[in-house]
Amino acid sequence: MADIISRIKIVLESLITQDFRILDIVEILIIAFVVYHLILWVRKTQAWLLVRGIVLILIFMLVAEILQFKAILWIFNKLINILAIAIVVIFQPELRRALDSLGRKNVLMRLLDINTDKSVSERFSNRTVNEVMRAVTTMAKAKTGALIVLEQDTPLGDYERTGIRMDALITSQLLVNVFEHNTPLHDGAVILRNNRLVAATCYLPLSDNMELSKALGTRHRAGLGLSEVTDALVVIVSEETGTVSVAKGGKLYTDISEAELRTHLEACQGKTEEVKKIKLWKGKSKNEEAAD
Repeated sequence: MADIISRIKIVLESLITQDFRILDIVEILIIAFVVYHLILWVRKTQAWLLVRGIVLILIFMLVAEILQFKAILWIFNKLINILAIAIVVIFQPELRRALDSLGRKNVLMRLLDINTDKSVSERFSNRTVNEVMRAVTTMAKAKTGALIVLEQDTPLGDYERTGIRMDALITSQLLVNVFEHNTPLHDGAVILRNNRLVAATCYLPLSDNMELSKALGTRHRAGLGLSEVTDALVVIVSEETGTVSVAKGGKLYTDISEAELRTHLEACQGKTEEVKKIKLWKGKSKNEEAAD
């Protein structure tokens, strides 16, 4: 027991007597930030139980290192490479979602994009928003189940190919007719892109969020699942209750009002607007000089 305590003291003393730089503190903070958000992300997936098992194994190996269990350490050293490959295979779906989410955030480009003097193309017109609003309101009153996907920056070609391509102008009558009971196209989701209904009966990935209410069905889980792996806005109409929900950014907003639905739809329109150029020095820009 005395040997164990002495070993622990040696480790702690080596950490305390180590000369820390400011950059070392910044590095520790960055690592802590990444680990914290990694834990928050993993807790929302089925991989959480596997992570807990891995943590227990690491604790066991730490104890083996302190007690100098040479046989156990030898076995662990031989299996470490195999375990690393196994972890990548087991967590493949979760790792893909994490990389997709990181790519959609585009943090590096935001940091480097100093010159923002450019216009953003409009994804959906006011007419399209009004038609979707009218269709959703009609289907909610009639308790007609619906799953409407509005494409944003992430291409949805893979999900589009799972359904039937249409390429039709978006109208409320068309949307209501597509989701009408006992029609060939009512099962699945429709994908809207650039004021066009591009495909129907599309299959969406189901969310594995364990915190999702059991009262919500497959339609809500599919809408949430797509919002977890893309930046699409998904409008969901419940067939049982007629309530309207919106899935966006991996979050599900249930039983929203018409005003809230319009706010979500207008937020994803991408209306054309001029953004002022960020000035890094004093003086007028070329556009301002021309105006003078």
